[in-house]
Amino acid sequence: MLVNSKELFKKAQEEHFAIPSANVLDMETIKAHVEVAEELGLPLIIGVAEGHLGPNMTLEDVAIIGKKYAEAASVPVVLHLDHGMSVETCKKAIDLGFTSVMIDASMKSFDENVATTKEVVEYAAAKDVSVEAEIGHVASNFDTSDTEALYTQPEEAAKFAELSGCDSLAISIGTAHGVYQAKAIPEISFDSLHAIHAATPCPLVLHGGSGSGDDNLNRCAKEGISKVNIYTDLYLAARESLAKAMEENDAKCDFRILMAAIKDGTKSCLKHYYEVFETK
Repeated sequence: MLVNSKELFKKAQEEHFAIPSANVLDMETIKAHVEVAEELGLPLIIGVAEGHLGPNMTLEDVAIIGKKYAEAASVPVVLHLDHGMSVETCKKAIDLGFTSVMIDASMKSFDENVATTKEVVEYAAAKDVSVEAEIGHVASNFDTSDTEALYTQPEEAAKFAELSGCDSLAISIGTAHGVYQAKAIPEISFDSLHAIHAATPCPLVLHGGSGSGDDNLNRCAKEGISKVNIYTDLYLAARESLAKAMEENDAKCDFRILMAAIKDGTKSCLKHYYEVFETK
């Protein structure tokens, strides 16, 4: 069933667990993620980042396929636009049937971020769509020019949530997007998480979950984070599974075997994170 994230996050807050937001790059991944959620009987957030859209996967494609499989699912499924970079993109996603959108104005000034987020919130309200915003800035390991993480301040988080009316808030507490160098595990500031969690009742989101360490992520899920974004670990698992299939099958390997291997790797990784987040 296709739903927004509001009731799911309410339960996550009350029972101290997190829900994976599993980002996709193609239509097959959408189906794979839904299959895992149904097999486990757990809620799912299908995320697609605006930066990953292109001629091979448009917003319209994701809306059509995502809604089809979400509506037919036996578990709650949220169709989420991740890192929407403009009000216009968020509005388009809402009009296409996405049930959740993220407006990422985190690099703007506090007042501009509030105003931009509020515009999306007001538009989304008419269609009962959830809105995620971000305060602070989670840096990217993929972008070498993006070296400065702006840590979220508890007082600003509380004020921002109140003024913007967002339904969930992504915060920066030490993680980064992409692959951590030399397999280093980030140092997450749990003191910051606890302070932000105490300062605002708004459900909190962690970006850059991949590679952050199972113990860290389990603590985050139990100590205030309601949604964890994973993408990099999903595609790394798919790549590893693909490489293994090619090695085992050699010349006999055909396209169907390759696709099955990619799917199996992705599904195995998502199952793992459901356990780490103690999703219910």
